[in-house]
Amino acid sequence: MELGNVKSPVKKVNRTRVGRGIGSGLGKTSGRGHKGQKARSGGGVRRGFEGGQTPLYRRLPKRGFTNIHANNYTEVTLTMLNKSKATEVSAETLLEEGIIGKINDGIVVLGTGSLEKALTVKATRFTKSAAEKIEAAGGKTEVI
Repeated sequence: MELGNVKSPVKKVNRTRVGRGIGSGLGKTSGRGHKGQKARSGGGVRRGFEGGQTPLYRRLPKRGFTNIHANNYTEVTLTMLNKSKATEVSAETLLEEGIIGKINDGIVVLGTGSLEKALTVKATRFTKSAAEKIEAAGGKTEVI
């Protein structure tokens, strides 16, 4: 391999130049056609516009609401806790080990799977089954 043989990994695509004569195939009207709303400067319709017909987002019923005060917990299963090397597990240790990606408003431990070692688990919430399985394995649960 020589420097003269090296090719760019990205294919270079030239910008289409419109309005540069009939020989280019995109002269005169520049591919916009004749007249009409889309041919005009600044022409076109807004997102969701259906030509004056009541748009879909207004035809469909509105249901429910989003609670802006709701807590968004990161879910952690007992199977995930098995992967942890620490004996005292918290949200920070799980984040450092790469078991979870983000803490959000805290972590909730779910009872999915089984725990194979005694751990002291610190979390915002525990499900009943998770707390039972952790204590059955000889560990402790601490609500933060």
